[in-house]
Formats: sequence, structure tokens, C-alpha cells
Amino acid sequence: MAELLRHLSARDLAPAPRGGEAWNVIEQPSQSFWWDAWRRLRQNRMAMAGLVTIVILAAAAVFGPALSPYTYDYQQLDLHDQPPSAAHWFGTDMLGRDLFTRVLFGARISLAVGILASLVALGIGVIYGAVAGFYGGQVDNVMMRIVDVIYGLPFLLYVILLMVVLGPGLQNVFLALGAVYWTGMARIVRAEILSLKEREFVMAARTLGVPPRRLLLRHLIPNAVGPIIVTLTLLVPEAIFSEAFLSYLGLGVRAPIASWGVLVADGYKAIRAAPWEVIFPALFISITMLAFGFLGDGLRDALDPRMRNR
Repeated sequence: MAELLRHLSARDLAPAPRGGEAWNVIEQPSQSFWWDAWRRLRQNRMAMAGLVTIVILAAAAVFGPALSPYTYDYQQLDLHDQPPSAAHWFGTDMLGRDLFTRVLFGARISLAVGILASLVALGIGVIYGAVAGFYGGQVDNVMMRIVDVIYGLPFLLYVILLMVVLGPGLQNVFLALGAVYWTGMARIVRAEILSLKEREFVMAARTLGVPPRRLLLRHLIPNAVGPIIVTLTLLVPEAIFSEAFLSYLGLGVRAPIASWGVLVADGYKAIRAAPWEVIFPALFISITMLAFGFLGDGLRDALDPRMRNR
């Protein structure tokens, strides 16, 4: 700073004449909130590494199985439990199926479960939390006591009970996870709405006669989108891990469909003779959870208005 001041003259510090061309020059273009958030997110190396990892995993899940010479259910019984090689990069499982293809196909199932279950939780949690925070009073008290009852017991216990009632299957996994994971989203949205509804722009909208429904949908919820996105990002790995745990218990997707949890459950049976059958799907689960965790932390910092000028 001192070095910069030495090179400045009195002419550089003189105010621009009113009415001249220099008066209308904008030295630095204004940036929108989302552009500034993206700029700060790009400066976070761990968050960008997580984002790139997620994109690569998604691309591999979509296009990888189609490019593989094997299908996920193709059996070669004479090549069972083969270690990694040039023909089978991740080795084969107990039925001679190519583990690399099954891991990529499992990425489809696990990522789909994580994203769709989080979207279900988004739809339920945002509406529920926004209504509770906006109306407050007795409505808020009753609605949040219901959330406290659900939140008081471990999530996986509810999910396991729902899966026992609904039965195993991919569609039931979506329903079970979405029916439980919305409570955390509802709490965060409620807290944001309680804070936002006391702001001046809400008071001005009420003074102008804006209907409550329009005020909630057009003003309050859009201003709470930052915490909503961060929470949604952190829900995805939690749902993926829950699906893997359910599949490990035999309550997830059914064979021959393979998710990462199914692969871990199958590979655990031969962990001593063929440890690669557990290592590779477990490694992909770990990488995915870390990637979403880093991205969620980066988004939380990037979307925080208090860090806008840093």
C-alpha cells in the first residue's frame, strides 16, 4: 500500500470535474450476488476439486457402462475372483462379472438415490419450514413439534422401518429416504424465514398489500436459497451412505442391479480371498462423500453475504 501511494500524485487524487466524461466512467463493473459467489467458489481449491470430482463421477456413471465391453450382469464363472488386470481393471467378483463395469453402473444407482432423495427432501422441507417460519405462533409450535418427534430418533431407524414395511427396491429407497431426510431442511428454512420476515423489504411488501402466498414464494424463499443449496449439497452424500447401508443389510436395491452398497455387501463375503471386491466400491463411496462435503463447505462460504467483501 505504501509503495502504491508513493507513485500517486496530487493530480491522481483530484476529484473528477462534474459533468465531464471522467465523471461517468465506472472504474469497476458491478457484480451480481451469484457472480460474486461463483468467483469466491472458484478461489476455494478444495471446493473446486470436489465439483470436478462430482462431474467426472457423473460422466463416468452415464457413459462408462456403455463404453465397457462387458455388461454389469455378464457372468464368466471360469474367471471368478480374478485380481485386477489389463482385461478387468478392478478384477472380477465371485460370479466372474467385471467389477469395473459394476462399479460404474453402481454409481448410477447411488448418485440417483442421493440426488432424487435430496430433491424429495428439498420439496417437502422447504415448503414445511417456510410455512412454519412465516406464520409462526401456534402453527409454528405444532409443526415443529412434529419435526422434533421425527428428529429425536436416528434417521436410519425410521428408514429401516419404512423399508421393512415397503419392501426392498429402488423406488422404495427413494420414498423412504425422502420421507425422513426433509426434517433437517425444514429446520434450516424455518430459521431463515424467521430472520428474513423481519427485514425492511418484507415490511414494505406488506405495506403495499402483497398477499401472504406471493410474499412467501416470491420474496422470502428466493432470499433463503443460499442455505437451501448448501443443505441440499450436504444431503446428497448422506443419502448415498444411507442407501449403501440399507443395501448392505439387504433392504436396498435387488440383484442383479448393483449399487455401491450391494457391491460392498457382496465383496465382504470374500474379503480375505479377494479384498479388491470391497476396496473399489468402498473407495468410490468415500471419494463421493468427500467431494460433496468439500463442495458443500465451499458453497457455504461462497453464499455467505458476510464474506462478500473478503
